[in-house]
Amino acid sequence: MALPNTTTLPKLNFTNRFTTQLPADPRESNGVRQVEHAAFSRVRPATVPDPKLVAYAQEVVDFLELDTAFATSPAFAQIFSGNIQLGGMDPFAMAYGGHQFGNWAGQLGDGRAINLGEIQTSSGDHWALQLKGSGLTPYSRGADGKAVLRSSIREFLCSEAMHHLGVPTTRALSLVTTGENVVRDILYSGNPQPEPGAIVCRVAPSFTRFGNFQLPYSRQDHKLLKELVDYTIRNDFPHLGEPSKDAYIAFYREVALRTAEMIVHWMRVGFVHGVMNTDNMSILGLTIDYGPYGWLDNYDPSWTPNTTDARNRRYRYGHQPQVAQWNLAQLGNALVPLIEEDIPALQEVVDAYSDAFGTGYSDMLAAKVGLKAFEDGDDKLLTELQKILQVTETDMTIFFRKLADWSVEAVTSETTTTDLIAPLFEAYYKPAEITGEVEIAIAGWLKDYAQRIKDDGTSDADRKTAMNKVNPKYVLRNYMAQLAIDDAEEGKNGLVNELLELLRNPYDEQPDMEKWFAKRPDWARSRPGCSMLSCSS
Repeated sequence: MALPNTTTLPKLNFTNRFTTQLPADPRESNGVRQVEHAAFSRVRPATVPDPKLVAYAQEVVDFLELDTAFATSPAFAQIFSGNIQLGGMDPFAMAYGGHQFGNWAGQLGDGRAINLGEIQTSSGDHWALQLKGSGLTPYSRGADGKAVLRSSIREFLCSEAMHHLGVPTTRALSLVTTGENVVRDILYSGNPQPEPGAIVCRVAPSFTRFGNFQLPYSRQDHKLLKELVDYTIRNDFPHLGEPSKDAYIAFYREVALRTAEMIVHWMRVGFVHGVMNTDNMSILGLTIDYGPYGWLDNYDPSWTPNTTDARNRRYRYGHQPQVAQWNLAQLGNALVPLIEEDIPALQEVVDAYSDAFGTGYSDMLAAKVGLKAFEDGDDKLLTELQKILQVTETDMTIFFRKLADWSVEAVTSETTTTDLIAPLFEAYYKPAEITGEVEIAIAGWLKDYAQRIKDDGTSDADRKTAMNKVNPKYVLRNYMAQLAIDDAEEGKNGLVNELLELLRNPYDEQPDMEKWFAKRPDWARSRPGCSMLSCSS
């Protein structure tokens, strides 16, 4: 497909380290098959009939050194829908395996993602550009490799929302509709329906996952395993030096520590990934693959957004730290052939994850309530906090923002229970329940909290400033994403872009956006897309 002569194309420096330094699948076709002794397969994105831009992330445009004028041009939608290939692009799909819901699933791979290539910017940074929903690959299994607008909006918005929340994540450059319908069964109920198709261009330094190493290990292909790990160390962890037994262990340790940091951030903002399979775990400690994710509205550690996980709740909010450790153990198993007999070194890394997460989690909770630091004895206060968040349905995001406004300095021995709790009432879904034992429990915690803050010597003003830096006012609640989806499916993109702008500054007050600082509406409790979601896209 030819571009208009008037279009000025970006001059991107494609380095394509993955495809030039690792073994390729010798077959160059998109047909579904088992791929062995190869790290990837070269494929071409499917051509789509009428790509149109829905939204783009200005910050990503900037660090990729693209012009804003180009981002709004017809050529941009053509390129980042896969219709036009720039010079230097080398499209491919990765081969990887993974444990899904705790069970080994064999070869998985990029079934609906195609990497356009990797670029290097003038600052020396490397960025991989990947289209999600761009058609069939050898790893598509029984699917078509495409994506719908519904899931693509969720991926695009959440990628950018997480970044601005300070959570390690892949990024999203663009969201483009394809002009064709894609058939999906949203709830696996036997009622498939056509939906608008769409493609997200995802951006990350690397899309390598735990599963990239697990697949060759499972096949006893130690040669490919070593090539993959050596490549990853040289390109993504060069500070570890040349690959060696010590470097392999150091690599594993750094992956574990980055993963711990990521999970602490998830817990801080109330994010639930929903499908923490090992093929969805980044070796860079980035949040990757936004499928049936969700945000806690009411604080419920047992909640999962994934309909497939509804019975066992393996990937529930409160279990995410343990799942991450289990996934790291599977990655460690895959590295065993490279470190020979030094199994204790791998176990030490798993333990290091536990220690790092434990310390990070305690420090994070202390920061959320405005303490200068976590100290011995704070365990009880913070454990009781998690209990009082569950004695009645409590909105997590609103509670912590209102707690920042709550005046410790005004608390005296004469302060009534009602006066203690009244500033927090906006956070409760059923304020009529704040009576009896519920009221006593909340008021008792607030008194203990007030005393701890007074002992800390922190003024109300300083505490509020500190708390509002770690407790967002705005998060991408599922009902908000669904409202944007509803509009976009009618051809109206304004709400997608409004939410994108809102979520660029999630810690700021944004008075014009106050309508989004609100509890989940009742209509969203059970509506598909607002309560639980499937892996369907």
